[in-house]
Order: sequence, then C-alpha cells, then structure tokens
Amino acid sequence: MIPFSILDLAPITEGGDAAQALRNSLDLARHAEAWGYHRFWLAEHHNMRGIASAATSVVIGYIAGGTSRIRVGAGGVMLPNHAPLVVAEQFGTLATLYPNRIDLGLGRAPGTDPATSRALRRYLGAVEDFPSDVEELRSYFREPLPGQAVVAVPGAGLRVPIWILGSSLFGARLAARMGLPYAFASHFAPDHLLEALAVYRAEFTPSDDLDRPHTMAAMNVFAADDEEEARLLFTSVVDQFARVRRGDPGPLRSPRETLLATPEEVQGALHALRHSAVGTPSQVRAEIERFLEITQVDELIVTSQIYDHAARLRSFQIVAEIRSSL
Repeated sequence: MIPFSILDLAPITEGGDAAQALRNSLDLARHAEAWGYHRFWLAEHHNMRGIASAATSVVIGYIAGGTSRIRVGAGGVMLPNHAPLVVAEQFGTLATLYPNRIDLGLGRAPGTDPATSRALRRYLGAVEDFPSDVEELRSYFREPLPGQAVVAVPGAGLRVPIWILGSSLFGARLAARMGLPYAFASHFAPDHLLEALAVYRAEFTPSDDLDRPHTMAAMNVFAADDEEEARLLFTSVVDQFARVRRGDPGPLRSPRETLLATPEEVQGALHALRHSAVGTPSQVRAEIERFLEITQVDELIVTSQIYDHAARLRSFQIVAEIRSSL
C-alpha cells in the first residue's frame, strides 16, 4: 500500500493560542509516528491568526526533536519570501541534526497578502524568479565545486530532498523539467489536479535526484465513529475558508450547526474543499479509495482542520486504520 502522510496546519483555535497549537502539533506527530504515517509536513503562512507555523523551519525542528522516526518537513516553504541560501542553511541544519528525516517542499505563492509580503522584505516580483531560485537552492545541497564562492554550511553535500508543490500546471511542468517529486494541493485547490498530474508524468525528465515521476496529492479527512459528528466537525473548516475569502483569517472556530456565512461563501468553500472525505470509517475509506483510483498517486497526504484536538487525533487514527486494512 502507498505511504500515507499528514499535512498539519497547526491550527490556532478560538479561545486557544499558538503555544497550545504547537503542543498539539507535537502530540499529533508522536501519535502519527506510532500509527505508521510516513511524513509529517507543516506549511508556511504569514499574518494568519488561525495558523501557528509561520516560522516553518523552527517548528520542523521542534517536531523532529520530539519524534524519532517519522520524516518531518515543509509542505511547504514559500520560496519567494526567502533568500535561497538562508533556506539551504536552515534545512541543512535540520538535516544535520535529524539525518535522513527532513523534507523540503517548495511553493511559489507568497502564502500571504501583498502588505505582509512587503513586510517580509521580499519584492513582489520574486515569484517570477521561482525557477532560478529553486535551482540555486538545489545547488547549495550538492558538493561544492572548486573555487565556489558561496557555500551553505551546514547544507553542502547533504542533498536534502526537494519537492515542488503546486496547484496549477506551472508547478507540474517545473517539477517535471527539474526531475523532482511533485505534490498537488488538492485539499484547497482541486480544479487542475488530474491535468497537472498528467502533465507532470508526461513531461518528466529523469535527474540525479529522481529517475521516474513521483507524485503526492492532498485531501481533507473528517472521520468520526458517527456520521453526524463527522459532518459537524467539517463545519469548522468550511467556516474558516469562508472567512479567509472575505479577509478575516481568524482562529479555527468550534463546529456550528448553522454556519455564520452567506450561501455564496459556503458554496465557494465547498468547491475548494471538494476533495474531502467526511463520515464514518467505511464512508471515509470509500472516498479515499476513490481518490487514489482517480489520481494514481504514489503517496497520499491528508489534513484535518478539526477544532477539538481529541477529535482530530481520532480522525487521523481512523485514516491510519483504513490504510492498514487496504
């Protein structure tokens, strides 16, 4: 069976704070390791009052230091916000501390709004430099050339695994051209999933890092022992998506029988969350099997924005049990 992994958005809940969110992330990672998940990824978001993983490399170190086997990484670092050398040094340090356990997924979007992008001191045209920045970053993980003026220390020679993340054909083509693994953000951007996977596979060029295409896709899972409970848990993320789109990216709210959003906002959120498995273990299993059948991905990564930490743990436990039974 293919590997299952977790994308944790380190949710800050209504009435909670970032400290509790990060403690919950570590607790989840320890459970995920025991349940047999392959990777535990965290994502870079800025100026988002509902997400605690803005300092992504720092949180990765916290999670890796509190676990022993599971791979930990970025899903992803938004490269336009950073100098490639700094990212190489950060992830070279992580790979030195936690050998053969660190992944580096790279995204092209800034992961925030234009005002925050300016506050990050990165010029807005940096998005256009993404391909060359990826290649520069990649070079820092290779063995230094004679006379090379700039070397990542730590980082040089470590060949930290790099993934290209995307939600469009641009990332698919770039990953294919560079011979890198490709992960699609279908948990919130479903529209081009199958087309992007097909383009990546068709255009893939082998590299020193990868000799054949390797794909991962993301889906949301809200699993519970009772269908009504699972559907209630799902309302938190629908509400959050609706609020983000109206410019109110606040903490994750508790489940609500009646969403505080307009019908148009709910419809937009449900479209973005189309690849979601919501229900009992048997219902979630059927949806995961359907998703794997249509995508034919090499790995599945799941995310679960659930308000109650115990319910979130149970959802991921059910997914782990599903994988072991497939």
